Amino acid sequence: MAEKIATRASYGKVLVELGAENPDIVVLDADLSGSTQTKKFADVYPERFYNAGIAEANMMGMAAGLAVSGKTVFASSFAMFAAGRAYEIIRNSIAYTHANVKICATHAGLTVGEDGASHQCLEDLSLMRTIPGMTVLNPADDVSARALIRAAAAYDGPVYVRLGRAAVPVLYEEGRAFEIGRAIRIKEGKDACIIATGIMVDAALQAAEILAAEGLEVRVVDMHTIKPLDKDEVLAAAKECGAIVTAEEHSVIGGLGSAVAEAVCGEAPCRVKSIGVQDEFGQSGKPDELLKAYGLTAEDIAAAVRGLVGKS
Repeated sequence: MAEKIATRASYGKVLVELGAENPDIVVLDADLSGSTQTKKFADVYPERFYNAGIAEANMMGMAAGLAVSGKTVFASSFAMFAAGRAYEIIRNSIAYTHANVKICATHAGLTVGEDGASHQCLEDLSLMRTIPGMTVLNPADDVSARALIRAAAAYDGPVYVRLGRAAVPVLYEEGRAFEIGRAIRIKEGKDACIIATGIMVDAALQAAEILAAEGLEVRVVDMHTIKPLDKDEVLAAAKECGAIVTAEEHSVIGGLGSAVAEAVCGEAPCRVKSIGVQDEFGQSGKPDELLKAYGLTAEDIAAAVRGLVGKS
C-alpha cells in the first residue's frame, strides 16, 4: 500500500527547506499555523514569521506590502478563508499589483470532513482562476506538492496553491520534475482520457485500472496547473481520444472541468463529462463517505467514461 501524506504536511516541510535557501522568504498565517503547517517554518525562522490573527484580509494586505518591499511571501489559511474571505484584497492588492505572494490554502474540498459545509471550500479554483495574472496550482501528492511549491517560490508573481487536510497516497517517485503549466501524462490510452487534479488523480488511476479490466485503454493526465492550463495536452486528448472525463474535488462550475471545456470547444470539440460536486454545499462526514456521497469515487469516474464511449 502506498504511503499517505497530507499535502499540507508537504508544504510545511518544504517551507523550512526554502527558508534555509532564501533569506528573503517570509511566511504569514492567520492564527492557524498548527493546521496549515506553517508552524514548522515559525519554529526555525521566528523572525521571518508573522501571525496576522483571525484577520485574513489584513494578512493579504501585509503580504502585498512585504512583497512590494522585495520579499517572497507565503500567506496561508484554510481555503475557505484565504480564497473566500480575503478575495477582494487578493484581487486588488496582490494580483493587480502583480505582487510576489504565494497563497498556500490548506483544508480545501470535501475531505475537510467533519468540519462541514462552512469549511469545505468548493469554489476556490473558480475564484482564483478568474483573477487576471493569477497562477493556480493543485498538487496531487507529497512529491508534486513539494515540487510545485518550489516552482511557485521561483516564479515571480502571484500564485494560489490548493492543499488538503487528509493524508493521500504518494503517487510519484522522489525527484519527479514538475513544471508550472505543463501537465503530467501518467498513463497512455486512446479510448478516452481522464483529466484529473489534486486528490482525484489517484481516483482517476484506479478508474483506469477498472476500465482496463473491461478492455478499455484510458489515458490519465494529472492537470496540476489549473491556470495556465496545458492547452496542448487537453487538445491532444480531445483529438486522439475523442472523449474526456474531468475529475476534481471542487464544484463542477468554474474549475478544471470548465477550463477543459473552454479549451476544447473552440478548437477540438469532443465529448466532455465533469466529475465534481454539483451546484450544492458539502456536509459533515468522514472524507471517504463524503466522496462516495457526492459521486467522486473511482467507480463514478469509470461509469462516466463508460457513458461517453457507449459501454454503460
